[in-house]
Amino acid sequence: MNIETMKTPCYVCEEQLLENNLKLLDRVQKESGAKVILALKGFAMWSTFDLVSKYLYGCTSSGLHEAKLAYEEFKKFDASKEVHTYSPAFKDEDIDEIAKISDHIVFNSPSQLMRFKDRVLEINPNISISIRINPEFSSSPADMYNPCGLYSRLGTTLANFDESVLEHIDGLNFHALCEQNVDALEGVLEAFEEKFGKYIDGMKYINFGGGHHITRKDYDVERLIEVIKAFKARHNVEVYLEPGEAVGWQTGYLVATVLDIVHNGMDVAILDTSAEAHMPDTLAMPYRADVRFSGEAGEKKHTYRFGGNTCLAGDIMGDYSFDEPLHVGQRIIFEDQIHYTFVKNTTFNGIKLPSLAILRKDGRLDIVKEFGYEDYRDRLS
Repeated sequence: MNIETMKTPCYVCEEQLLENNLKLLDRVQKESGAKVILALKGFAMWSTFDLVSKYLYGCTSSGLHEAKLAYEEFKKFDASKEVHTYSPAFKDEDIDEIAKISDHIVFNSPSQLMRFKDRVLEINPNISISIRINPEFSSSPADMYNPCGLYSRLGTTLANFDESVLEHIDGLNFHALCEQNVDALEGVLEAFEEKFGKYIDGMKYINFGGGHHITRKDYDVERLIEVIKAFKARHNVEVYLEPGEAVGWQTGYLVATVLDIVHNGMDVAILDTSAEAHMPDTLAMPYRADVRFSGEAGEKKHTYRFGGNTCLAGDIMGDYSFDEPLHVGQRIIFEDQIHYTFVKNTTFNGIKLPSLAILRKDGRLDIVKEFGYEDYRDRLS
């Protein structure tokens, strides 16, 4: 693969790195007895589903469109794979199709469950019904990503739990983590068992949600396996995990090109990409993406501020330094840009969406999707 001749911007997923993550997740499954499903909200590169489906049990979706993607593009490789669908609130116009294509449906509140349960069972008698609860405990690093924060709409608290739903459900779900290690999960489980423990033993399964940073180098995989095994032994239930970011974590990058270099108190390199449109989490989280061969501002001889090619003044990636001066046409590689990027990117300002590519294990670069004007136009009217 020749980075210098690649059309940019382009997200590149490395097939070998993706498989390495999947093998680690599969080890967790085999040694703990848990089932791991892919959260499409974090990684939805369906051109890799032939590989992902070899290792994971299915997908979890956040509404009709993600459920259709899982049903059409994941289950086609293995019909036994599961589609789980959750929404903070299901729409009447969507619920029939969701019931038809889902193996599991997760309601956010007792009222939604009681409203739709008979309808979904009539459409799909084999569907498994569960409810999302809020354990009211989380050590999430940011309020924006804390589903158990004050006044959260996500999940049902114990005070609002209606025991009449128990005869209609097979499982309980919670989601309380964000890019965290197993110690955070242990804290959530303690709160979960303290509040909802009397309901657990009657369930077929408990879903531990996502946010488990299992593929991060410092994650305590051995401890996770022990925690899951102990929970299963205490309650005799199936356990699901639904990571998204951990699947795509450190599996690829975004390649951009320097279009111009201007000076206004410091050197500013304008790129053919955008933090706002192509790397939204860098502004929302916020965080500073790593750039290959760079250092912090002032660490190396030549420092540049990276700016996006939109009219938004705050479309800034950060300040980076290099051993040699940058030049127009030079490629810039933003590391770890395969999760929560192209699932969230936009055509703001009419800027072109980055292409999607897979670097195969044999070294071939497959451009699996390119975008153009029509993708911008067809979102509008």
